[in-house]
Amino acid sequence: MSRPAAPDDDDAALFREAIGDVRRIDDAPLPPRKAPPKPAARMAERDERDARSEFQRGLDETALLSAGDTLSHRRDTLPPRIFQRLKRGQFSVQDELDLHGATALQAEGLLRQFLADAHDHDYGCVRIIHGKGQRSDRDAPVLKNTVDRLLRQRGDVLAFHSAPPAQGGTGAVLVLLARPRG
Repeated sequence: MSRPAAPDDDDAALFREAIGDVRRIDDAPLPPRKAPPKPAARMAERDERDARSEFQRGLDETALLSAGDTLSHRRDTLPPRIFQRLKRGQFSVQDELDLHGATALQAEGLLRQFLADAHDHDYGCVRIIHGKGQRSDRDAPVLKNTVDRLLRQRGDVLAFHSAPPAQGGTGAVLVLLARPRG
């Protein structure tokens, strides 16, 4: 039995000469990782859910406004003379939202977004057209009651009152908003 021949030193030298100088290659950088997902705002979601259920309970428990009723609300922090100016329509309306044709759920979302946008633009007075609800399938105007309940719950709403006849009467409401702090 014959043994395989051991590689001689000439072969190793010949190999090193053919390869040339060797240098260490740096480790390849790791591929970029996606950022971890933002944590869910569970408390804010729960608060929103609670507010919605409280809103629904409020609709069920209170007497609903009728088509000709005036919407009116003032926070105690707002001076009565400013509220009187709002009632007379003496503030310049800086933006307007028309809710005609929306369902109560759609109107709620549109109104929340509209008020957030008004806050972002630093608007002081806006008009919301809810209609009188005379064509409502129910006995009470759905959008008018939705707007009334939602505006009463908002901390950024200083006051609201049905618009003067020339600005929509009991089918629209003028809203006085608190200016953002900071």
